[in-house]
Amino acid sequence: MHRPRLSLPARAASLALTGGLAAVALTGCSPAVDVPAAGDAANPACAPMMVSLPDAIGDAKLRKTNSQATAAWGDPSLVILRCGVNVPGPTTDRCVTVNGIDWVIREGDPVWTLTTYGREPATEILMDPDKISSATVLADLAAPAGEVPATRGCVGQEELQDLPQSQ
Repeated sequence: MHRPRLSLPARAASLALTGGLAAVALTGCSPAVDVPAAGDAANPACAPMMVSLPDAIGDAKLRKTNSQATAAWGDPSLVILRCGVNVPGPTTDRCVTVNGIDWVIREGDPVWTLTTYGREPATEILMDPDKISSATVLADLAAPAGEVPATRGCVGQEELQDLPQSQ
């Protein structure tokens, strides 16, 4: 099976997710999660989404991170979010719509990368579907992701059947 290569920041965030960098400190307080900021993390369009993030996704509570426009839930981290990642172009990767938000899904082993489609800046979520439901993650993050306006959407096979013939 073809596995897409993750960018260096995405690999680092993936390692943070799977490597347990979110270990509990001896004092009982959780340290900030080390999440590399995305290239366009300073984009002001990320702010409305970031302030509307949920305090929990399922049973995983929101944690502090050390980078702008990032978030993490769970201890150890079950979900990592980064706003300001590269906007995906047209793709044949699976695209799903959850509560009006289109997401491109790249299934890794074990970490999946879910990226908003048709929104600029794009938001990326890293999560392990064996540890938390992707349906829960996408449903809980749909409203915040919707704070970044959509400029286009996923096109499925049914829409392609209605295209005019080329001349």
